[in-house]
Amino acid sequence: MDVRIGIVQSVKEIDVELPDDAERDEVVAQIEKTLATEGAILWLTDRKGRRVGVPGAKVAYIEVDAPSTDRRVGFGIS
Repeated sequence: MDVRIGIVQSVKEIDVELPDDAERDEVVAQIEKTLATEGAILWLTDRKGRRVGVPGAKVAYIEVDAPSTDRRVGFGIS
């Protein structure tokens, strides 16, 4: 699962690829809890074990992609 975080006053995004066993609902709940707390830092651990911290006050938006097994690849028509 990929999490993309947009940062206030920055054109770049932070892209964190979470482990395959990460539960989408748990990740979203953690993000919501962190952003609701003033002065909190959102900590995520990627699939290589690296920790990424983003101050909640600097988050412009967050995108949480579907797990990689749900992604479609190719040019087929749905």
